[in-house]
Amino acid sequence: MLAPSRQHDLSHPNRHTMLQRRDFTFLASALLTSPWVRAQAPVAWESVLGKARGQTVYWNAWAGDEKTNAFIAWVGEQVKSRHGVTVIHTRLKDTSEAVTRVIAEKSAGRNEGGTVDLIWINGPNFLAMKQQGLLYGPVTQTLPNFRYVDVTHKRSNLIDFTTPVDGLAVPWSLAQIVFVYDSARLRDPAELPRSAPAMLDWARNHAGRLTHPKVSNFLGSTFLKQALVDLIADPAVLQLPATDVSFAQVTTPLWAWYEQLKPALWRQGQQFPDNGSAQRQLLNDGEIDITLSFNPAEAAASVSAGLLPPTVRSFTFRKGTIGNTSFVAIPYNAAHKEGAMVLADFLIDPETQARAQDIQYLGNLNVLDPSKLSSADRGRFDRLTPSATLPSAADLGAPLLEPHASWMTRIEAEWQKRYTR
Repeated sequence: MLAPSRQHDLSHPNRHTMLQRRDFTFLASALLTSPWVRAQAPVAWESVLGKARGQTVYWNAWAGDEKTNAFIAWVGEQVKSRHGVTVIHTRLKDTSEAVTRVIAEKSAGRNEGGTVDLIWINGPNFLAMKQQGLLYGPVTQTLPNFRYVDVTHKRSNLIDFTTPVDGLAVPWSLAQIVFVYDSARLRDPAELPRSAPAMLDWARNHAGRLTHPKVSNFLGSTFLKQALVDLIADPAVLQLPATDVSFAQVTTPLWAWYEQLKPALWRQGQQFPDNGSAQRQLLNDGEIDITLSFNPAEAAASVSAGLLPPTVRSFTFRKGTIGNTSFVAIPYNAAHKEGAMVLADFLIDPETQARAQDIQYLGNLNVLDPSKLSSADRGRFDRLTPSATLPSAADLGAPLLEPHASWMTRIEAEWQKRYTR
């Protein structure tokens, strides 16, 4: 995401696209505060609640984490008791399973009574469904709790991997890149590398104390993608699909930087941890001093579980770090659209968002704007399980938009070409 304070040259060739995005954000903000929306939404919502009661919603969601599964179960209990909607967690290994099912139903002419009511979705899967007209909506302006969503500073709530959401999906959790370190070893915060060039200098001065997961793992490719965003003068170019010409030109600083960094990495850059868990273990074992995470609460949760020492802390780059939003979306042929809307609205209820952010339950960043909340709802976030390891909102800053997915695909391929023998 481009930080709100970042200035753009209006003579830039992408000026029209950037102005359109600015206008989109303004329009969304205006709609949320429109008297017409405030007056009409409650009437429409009463109808939705009435039709939803008694429905069974099949929520297709990734099931690879037990804390997440437990949270989904709690959501189901609450929606059942409050609104009479039964939630069935259709457990997925990959979101594409649900997308493929909807595509198959459309091909078979099943335009009503579909088997998928709600999908936890983002990135290429959302883009594919939007392009093929497989989503129901727009729905966000119908949901009472959407008025609390931050559509100004958390731009990924409106733009998913460069694709405007257009109200076809409901944001429910945020992720953002952080770097994790042990403050017992790195005692001076002023010496932390808060930019890609500074990280190169730090690695040279602390040879073998930095690494990243294999680039075939999303965290490894994310490390390179974050460096690219930080190294180039205008990251707005990354919002456009990469071409052979643009990729070669734009990534030149990245490869020049990495050529110098690689020999200073753990084991001289000849070996890499398989994933984030393996990288975290290296930090815990004292083999490295800095790791990468896409969840700002992961370090706190790891401390609570005894996987990291209580002295670990997090930091970000001065220009900011990449963040993205997870959404839920309703397929165009869902059998229980009203129940799915009730479930989606409950996910962005301040009470639900506070529970999701608590490291005791999930540890996800919330998608809400605190200034839009009542004092009672702000208090919910003030009472979350405390941890000195958790970065503050000020520490994180405004997340930067994800580049177009084509950049990450090409970065992975280029790294493999250059460094895999």
